[in-house]
Amino acid sequence: MPLLTLPTPNAAVLSIRAKALVFEDPRSKELLQRIRQVAPSGATVLITGETGTGKEILARHIHDLSPRRERPFVGVNCGAFSDTLVESELFGHERGAFTGAVHAKEGWFESAQGGTLFLDEIGDLPLGMQVKLLRVLQEREVVRLGSRTAVPIDVRLIAATNVNLDEAVAAGHFREDLYYRLNVATLAAPALRERPDDILPLASYFLGLYRQRMGRPPAVLTTGARDRLLGHLWPGNIRELENVIHHALLICHGDEVDAPDLRLSTLPGKAKANISPAKSSSLETALAELFEQNVPNLFEHIEEVLVRAAYHHCEENQVQTAKLLGISRNVVRARLMQYGEIPNSTRTPNVALPDVDGPAQVASGV
Repeated sequence: MPLLTLPTPNAAVLSIRAKALVFEDPRSKELLQRIRQVAPSGATVLITGETGTGKEILARHIHDLSPRRERPFVGVNCGAFSDTLVESELFGHERGAFTGAVHAKEGWFESAQGGTLFLDEIGDLPLGMQVKLLRVLQEREVVRLGSRTAVPIDVRLIAATNVNLDEAVAAGHFREDLYYRLNVATLAAPALRERPDDILPLASYFLGLYRQRMGRPPAVLTTGARDRLLGHLWPGNIRELENVIHHALLICHGDEVDAPDLRLSTLPGKAKANISPAKSSSLETALAELFEQNVPNLFEHIEEVLVRAAYHHCEENQVQTAKLLGISRNVVRARLMQYGEIPNSTRTPNVALPDVDGPAQVASGV
Protein backbone atom coordinates (compact mmCIF):
# COMPACT_ATOMS: atom_id res chain seq x y z
CA MET A 1 0.00 0.00 0.00
CA PRO A 2 1.61 3.32 -1.05
CA LEU A 3 1.93 5.53 2.04
CA LEU A 4 3.20 9.10 2.28
CA THR A 5 3.78 10.91 5.57
CA LEU A 6 5.14 14.24 6.73
CA PRO A 7 8.72 14.28 8.03
CA THR A 8 9.53 13.16 11.57
CA PRO A 9 8.18 15.35 14.38
CA ASN A 10 11.62 16.90 14.82
CA ALA A 11 11.69 18.13 11.22
CA ALA A 12 10.34 21.54 10.22
CA VAL A 13 6.81 21.20 8.84
CA LEU A 14 4.36 23.80 7.71
CA SER A 15 1.42 23.02 9.95
CA ILE A 16 -0.41 20.33 11.87
CA ARG A 17 -2.65 19.38 9.00
CA ALA A 18 -2.89 16.00 7.28
CA LYS A 19 0.10 13.91 8.29
CA ALA A 20 -0.39 10.87 6.06
CA LEU A 21 -1.78 9.84 2.68
CA VAL A 22 -2.56 6.42 1.29
CA PHE A 23 -3.42 5.57 -2.30
CA GLU A 24 -5.89 2.69 -2.23
CA ASP A 25 -8.88 4.46 -3.76
CA PRO A 26 -9.01 4.70 -7.59
CA ARG A 27 -9.06 8.51 -7.40
CA SER A 28 -5.98 8.48 -5.20
CA LYS A 29 -4.16 6.11 -7.52
CA GLU A 30 -4.97 8.38 -10.44
CA LEU A 31 -3.60 11.36 -8.50
CA LEU A 32 -0.40 9.47 -7.66
CA GLN A 33 0.13 8.63 -11.32
CA ARG A 34 -0.40 12.27 -12.25
CA ILE A 35 2.20 13.32 -9.67
CA ARG A 36 4.73 10.90 -11.14
CA GLN A 37 4.20 12.47 -14.55
CA VAL A 38 4.46 16.08 -13.35
CA ALA A 39 7.25 15.83 -10.77
CA PRO A 40 10.30 15.39 -13.05
CA SER A 41 9.29 18.24 -15.37
CA GLY A 42 10.25 21.19 -13.18
CA ALA A 43 6.99 22.94 -14.07
CA THR A 44 5.18 25.18 -11.60
CA VAL A 45 2.42 23.19 -9.88
CA LEU A 46 -0.87 24.40 -8.41
CA ILE A 47 -2.47 22.01 -5.90
CA THR A 48 -6.13 22.61 -5.07
CA GLY A 49 -8.23 21.00 -2.39
CA GLU A 50 -9.91 21.47 0.96
CA THR A 51 -7.95 22.00 4.15
CA GLY A 52 -6.72 18.71 5.56
CA THR A 53 -6.49 16.81 2.27
CA GLY A 54 -2.71 16.49 2.37
CA LYS A 55 -1.58 19.19 -0.05
CA GLU A 56 1.73 19.68 1.75
CA ILE A 57 2.45 15.95 1.61
CA LEU A 58 1.77 15.99 -2.13
CA ALA A 59 4.11 18.95 -2.58
CA ARG A 60 6.89 17.18 -0.69
CA HIS A 61 6.39 14.05 -2.79
CA ILE A 62 6.67 16.09 -5.99
CA HIS A 63 9.94 17.50 -4.66
CA ASP A 64 11.22 14.04 -3.72
CA LEU A 65 10.53 12.74 -7.23
CA SER A 66 12.17 15.71 -8.93
CA PRO A 67 15.80 16.39 -9.90
CA ARG A 68 15.85 18.93 -7.03
CA ARG A 69 15.38 16.26 -4.36
CA GLU A 70 18.84 16.86 -2.87
CA ARG A 71 18.19 20.59 -2.47
CA PRO A 72 15.96 22.31 0.14
CA PHE A 73 12.20 22.01 0.36
CA VAL A 74 10.82 25.15 2.02
CA GLY A 75 7.15 25.45 3.00
CA VAL A 76 5.43 28.74 3.75
CA ASN A 77 1.83 29.39 4.78
CA CYS A 78 0.87 32.66 3.08
CA GLY A 79 -1.99 33.17 5.50
CA ALA A 80 0.25 32.96 8.57
CA PHE A 81 1.87 36.39 8.15
CA SER A 82 0.45 39.89 8.33
CA ASP A 83 0.45 42.07 5.22
CA THR A 84 3.38 44.04 6.64
CA LEU A 85 5.55 40.97 7.26
CA VAL A 86 4.83 38.77 4.26
CA GLU A 87 7.15 40.69 1.90
CA SER A 88 10.06 40.45 4.32
CA GLU A 89 9.39 36.74 4.85
CA LEU A 90 9.25 35.94 1.15
CA PHE A 91 11.98 38.20 -0.20
CA GLY A 92 14.14 39.00 2.84
CA HIS A 93 15.38 42.34 4.16
CA GLU A 94 18.56 44.27 4.86
CA ARG A 95 19.60 45.63 8.22
CA GLY A 96 17.70 48.81 9.02
CA ALA A 97 15.05 48.23 6.35
CA PHE A 98 12.36 48.77 8.99
CA THR A 99 12.05 49.16 12.73
CA GLY A 100 13.34 46.02 14.37
CA ALA A 101 15.43 44.87 11.39
CA VAL A 102 18.70 44.69 13.35
CA HIS A 103 20.18 42.05 11.07
CA ALA A 104 19.98 41.25 7.37
CA LYS A 105 17.84 38.20 6.65
CA GLU A 106 17.32 36.12 3.55
CA GLY A 107 13.75 35.39 2.50
CA TRP A 108 12.12 32.08 1.75
CA PHE A 109 12.96 32.32 -1.94
CA GLU A 110 16.66 32.54 -1.15
CA SER A 111 16.36 29.77 1.46
CA ALA A 112 14.93 27.46 -1.20
CA GLN A 113 17.72 28.22 -3.70
CA GLY A 114 18.14 25.26 -6.04
CA GLY A 115 15.20 23.47 -4.48
CA THR A 116 11.43 23.83 -4.11
CA LEU A 117 9.37 26.59 -2.50
CA PHE A 118 5.89 25.55 -1.40
CA LEU A 119 3.46 28.45 -0.93
CA ASP A 120 0.41 27.13 0.88
CA GLU A 121 -2.88 29.08 0.95
CA ILE A 122 -1.68 31.33 -1.84
CA GLY A 123 -5.23 32.58 -2.25
CA ASP A 124 -4.73 34.52 1.01
CA LEU A 125 -1.84 36.54 -0.44
CA PRO A 126 -2.65 40.29 -0.54
CA LEU A 127 -3.07 41.80 -4.01
CA GLY A 128 -0.02 44.01 -3.58
CA MET A 129 2.13 40.98 -2.84
CA GLN A 130 0.65 39.12 -5.79
CA VAL A 131 2.11 41.80 -8.08
CA LYS A 132 5.56 41.42 -6.52
CA LEU A 133 5.37 37.63 -6.62
CA LEU A 134 4.50 37.74 -10.30
CA ARG A 135 7.53 39.91 -11.01
CA VAL A 136 9.79 37.49 -9.11
CA LEU A 137 8.48 34.55 -11.12
CA GLN A 138 8.96 36.42 -14.38
CA GLU A 139 12.39 37.89 -13.66
CA ARG A 140 13.73 34.95 -11.61
CA GLU A 141 15.24 37.31 -9.08
CA VAL A 142 14.34 38.91 -5.74
CA VAL A 143 15.21 42.25 -4.19
CA ARG A 144 15.36 42.34 -0.41
CA LEU A 145 13.58 45.11 1.47
CA GLY A 146 16.00 47.98 1.91
CA SER A 147 18.20 46.87 -0.98
CA ARG A 148 18.50 47.77 -4.64
CA THR A 149 20.52 44.71 -5.59
CA ALA A 150 18.68 41.85 -7.31
CA VAL A 151 19.51 38.32 -6.20
CA PRO A 152 19.08 35.64 -8.93
CA ILE A 153 17.03 32.66 -7.82
CA ASP A 154 16.64 29.11 -9.10
CA VAL A 155 13.55 27.80 -7.38
CA ARG A 156 10.70 25.54 -8.40
CA LEU A 157 7.40 26.90 -7.13
CA ILE A 158 4.54 24.73 -5.90
CA ALA A 159 1.45 26.63 -4.75
CA ALA A 160 -1.62 25.32 -2.96
CA THR A 161 -5.01 26.75 -2.09
CA ASN A 162 -8.39 25.77 -0.71
CA VAL A 163 -9.90 28.79 -2.49
CA ASN A 164 -11.49 28.55 -5.91
CA LEU A 165 -9.06 30.80 -7.79
CA ASP A 166 -11.30 31.00 -10.85
CA GLU A 167 -13.94 32.66 -8.69
CA ALA A 168 -11.35 34.76 -6.88
CA VAL A 169 -10.07 36.11 -10.21
CA ALA A 170 -13.60 36.94 -11.34
CA ALA A 171 -14.25 38.79 -8.08
CA GLY A 172 -11.03 40.78 -8.35
CA HIS A 173 -9.39 39.14 -5.34
CA PHE A 174 -6.67 37.32 -7.27
CA ARG A 175 -4.66 38.55 -10.22
CA GLU A 176 -5.47 36.83 -13.48
CA ASP A 177 -1.88 37.07 -14.77
CA LEU A 178 -0.52 35.43 -11.61
CA TYR A 179 -3.17 32.73 -11.83
CA TYR A 180 -2.07 31.77 -15.33
CA ARG A 181 1.56 31.89 -14.22
CA LEU A 182 0.83 29.39 -11.44
CA ASN A 183 -1.62 27.21 -13.31
CA VAL A 184 0.90 25.31 -15.45
CA ALA A 185 0.27 21.88 -13.96
CA THR A 186 -2.75 21.43 -11.69
CA LEU A 187 -3.35 18.69 -9.16
CA ALA A 188 -6.68 18.34 -7.37
CA ALA A 189 -6.42 16.71 -3.93
CA PRO A 190 -9.77 14.97 -3.44
CA ALA A 191 -11.59 15.29 -0.14
CA LEU A 192 -11.54 12.19 2.06
CA ARG A 193 -15.24 11.55 1.41
CA GLU A 194 -14.41 11.41 -2.32
CA ARG A 195 -11.87 8.61 -1.84
CA PRO A 196 -13.69 6.20 0.51
CA ASP A 197 -11.30 3.30 -0.11
CA ASP A 198 -8.58 5.32 1.66
CA ILE A 199 -10.55 5.78 4.90
CA LEU A 200 -9.96 2.40 6.56
CA PRO A 201 -6.28 2.11 5.54
CA LEU A 202 -5.67 5.58 6.99
CA ALA A 203 -7.57 4.66 10.15
CA SER A 204 -5.40 1.54 10.53
CA TYR A 205 -2.26 3.60 10.05
CA PHE A 206 -3.28 6.09 12.74
CA LEU A 207 -4.27 3.23 15.05
CA GLY A 208 -0.76 1.82 14.78
CA LEU A 209 0.87 5.23 15.11
CA TYR A 210 -0.95 6.32 18.28
CA ARG A 211 -0.99 2.99 20.05
CA GLN A 212 2.82 2.93 19.74
CA ARG A 213 3.08 6.47 21.11
CA MET A 214 0.76 5.56 23.97
CA GLY A 215 2.47 2.25 24.70
CA ARG A 216 -0.74 0.31 24.13
CA PRO A 217 -1.09 -3.18 22.68
CA PRO A 218 -2.43 -3.51 19.12
CA ALA A 219 -6.07 -2.52 18.63
CA VAL A 220 -8.55 -3.26 15.86
CA LEU A 221 -11.70 -1.60 14.56
CA THR A 222 -14.96 -3.47 15.04
CA THR A 223 -17.37 -3.88 12.15
CA GLY A 224 -19.58 -1.19 13.67
CA ALA A 225 -16.67 1.22 13.92
CA ARG A 226 -15.63 0.59 10.32
CA ASP A 227 -19.18 1.15 9.10
CA ARG A 228 -19.41 4.41 11.04
CA LEU A 229 -16.11 5.66 9.65
CA LEU A 230 -17.22 4.86 6.10
CA GLY A 231 -20.58 6.59 6.60
CA HIS A 232 -19.14 9.86 7.88
CA LEU A 233 -18.69 12.84 5.51
CA TRP A 234 -15.34 14.01 7.00
CA PRO A 235 -15.62 17.80 6.72
CA GLY A 236 -12.19 17.99 8.40
CA ASN A 237 -10.71 15.38 6.05
CA ILE A 238 -7.59 13.43 7.09
CA ARG A 239 -6.79 15.64 10.05
CA GLU A 240 -10.26 14.97 11.47
CA LEU A 241 -9.81 11.22 10.96
CA GLU A 242 -6.49 11.31 12.81
CA ASN A 243 -8.06 13.13 15.76
CA VAL A 244 -11.00 10.70 15.85
CA ILE A 245 -8.69 7.67 16.01
CA HIS A 246 -6.44 9.30 18.63
CA HIS A 247 -9.44 10.08 20.85
CA ALA A 248 -10.91 6.59 20.36
CA LEU A 249 -7.69 4.97 21.60
CA LEU A 250 -7.79 7.16 24.69
CA ILE A 251 -11.25 5.99 25.77
CA CYS A 252 -11.71 2.50 24.29
CA HIS A 253 -11.56 -0.58 26.50
CA GLY A 254 -9.49 -3.61 25.63
CA ASP A 255 -8.07 -4.20 22.18
CA GLU A 256 -11.10 -3.09 20.14
CA VAL A 257 -12.28 0.32 18.98
CA ASP A 258 -16.08 0.24 18.69
CA ALA A 259 -18.53 2.69 17.11
CA PRO A 260 -19.39 4.49 20.41
CA ASP A 261 -15.68 5.25 20.87
CA LEU A 262 -15.64 7.40 17.72
CA ARG A 263 -16.29 11.07 18.42
CA LEU A 264 -17.32 12.30 14.97
CA SER A 265 -17.84 15.90 13.93
CA THR A 266 -21.38 17.21 13.69
CA LEU A 267 -20.38 19.83 11.10
CA PRO A 268 -22.18 19.39 7.77
CA GLY A 269 -20.23 17.70 5.01
CA LYS A 270 -19.86 19.34 1.61
CA ALA A 271 -20.45 16.33 -0.55
CA LYS A 272 -22.72 13.32 -0.66
CA ALA A 273 -25.68 15.68 -0.82
CA ASN A 274 -28.38 14.62 1.61
CA ILE A 275 -30.98 13.98 -1.08
CA SER A 276 -33.04 10.83 -0.75
CA PRO A 277 -33.29 8.55 -3.81
CA ALA A 278 -36.97 9.47 -4.16
CA LYS A 279 -36.26 13.21 -4.19
CA SER A 280 -33.34 12.72 -6.54
CA SER A 281 -35.58 10.78 -8.90
CA SER A 282 -38.23 13.52 -8.78
CA LEU A 283 -35.65 16.15 -9.62
CA GLU A 284 -34.36 14.11 -12.54
CA THR A 285 -37.92 13.63 -13.79
CA ALA A 286 -38.59 17.38 -13.69
CA LEU A 287 -35.37 18.06 -15.58
CA ALA A 288 -36.23 15.43 -18.17
CA GLU A 289 -39.57 17.15 -18.78
CA LEU A 290 -37.78 20.47 -19.32
CA PHE A 291 -35.37 18.80 -21.75
CA GLU A 292 -38.33 17.50 -23.76
CA GLN A 293 -39.88 20.98 -23.93
CA ASN A 294 -36.79 22.52 -25.55
CA VAL A 295 -36.98 25.50 -23.18
CA PRO A 296 -34.78 28.31 -24.55
CA ASN A 297 -31.83 29.35 -22.38
CA LEU A 298 -32.48 26.36 -20.17
CA PHE A 299 -29.48 26.81 -17.90
CA GLU A 300 -30.36 30.43 -17.15
CA HIS A 301 -33.97 29.41 -16.51
CA ILE A 302 -32.99 26.69 -14.03
CA GLU A 303 -30.50 29.00 -12.34
CA GLU A 304 -33.15 31.71 -11.92
CA VAL A 305 -35.70 29.28 -10.48
CA LEU A 306 -33.10 27.87 -8.08
CA VAL A 307 -31.91 31.24 -6.81
CA ARG A 308 -35.44 32.66 -6.45
CA ALA A 309 -36.66 29.56 -4.60
CA ALA A 310 -33.66 29.56 -2.24
CA TYR A 311 -34.06 33.28 -1.58
CA HIS A 312 -37.71 32.93 -0.57
CA HIS A 313 -36.97 29.74 1.40
CA CYS A 314 -34.46 31.76 3.43
CA GLU A 315 -37.06 34.48 4.04
CA GLU A 316 -35.26 36.88 1.68
CA ASN A 317 -31.99 36.76 3.63
CA GLN A 318 -29.09 37.09 1.18
CA VAL A 319 -26.42 35.71 3.53
CA GLN A 320 -28.44 32.61 4.35
CA THR A 321 -29.28 32.13 0.67
CA ALA A 322 -25.57 32.22 -0.19
CA LYS A 323 -24.80 29.66 2.51
CA LEU A 324 -27.63 27.39 1.36
CA LEU A 325 -26.48 27.43 -2.26
CA GLY A 326 -22.77 27.28 -1.42
CA ILE A 327 -21.90 30.44 -3.37
CA SER A 328 -20.89 33.94 -2.35
CA ARG A 329 -23.27 36.68 -1.27
CA ASN A 330 -21.93 38.81 -4.13
CA VAL A 331 -23.24 36.31 -6.67
CA VAL A 332 -26.59 36.01 -4.91
CA ARG A 333 -26.98 39.80 -4.82
CA ALA A 334 -26.09 40.14 -8.50
CA ARG A 335 -28.59 37.46 -9.51
CA LEU A 336 -31.37 38.94 -7.36
CA MET A 337 -30.86 42.35 -8.95
CA GLN A 338 -30.88 40.70 -12.39
CA TYR A 339 -34.16 38.93 -11.61
CA GLY A 340 -35.76 42.05 -10.10
CA GLU A 341 -36.04 40.60 -6.61
CA ILE A 342 -34.12 43.56 -5.14
CA PRO A 343 -33.51 47.09 -6.48
CA ASN A 344 -30.60 47.48 -8.87
CA SER A 345 -27.46 48.85 -7.22
CA THR A 346 -25.02 51.45 -8.47
CA ARG A 347 -22.07 49.83 -6.74
CA THR A 348 -18.86 49.45 -8.69
CA PRO A 349 -18.73 46.04 -10.40
CA ASN A 350 -16.36 43.31 -9.14
CA VAL A 351 -15.98 44.87 -5.69
CA ALA A 352 -16.57 42.31 -2.94
CA LEU A 353 -19.40 43.05 -0.51
CA PRO A 354 -18.76 41.81 3.04
CA ASP A 355 -21.22 39.40 4.58
CA VAL A 356 -22.89 40.70 7.71
CA ASP A 357 -21.61 37.73 9.70
CA GLY A 358 -18.18 37.22 8.25
CA PRO A 359 -15.68 38.07 5.50
CA ALA A 360 -16.81 38.12 1.91
CA GLN A 361 -16.49 34.99 -0.18
CA VAL A 362 -15.75 35.17 -3.87
CA ALA A 363 -17.45 33.65 -6.85
CA SER A 364 -18.29 34.42 -10.44
CA GLY A 365 -21.37 32.34 -10.97
CA VAL A 366 -23.52 29.48 -9.85
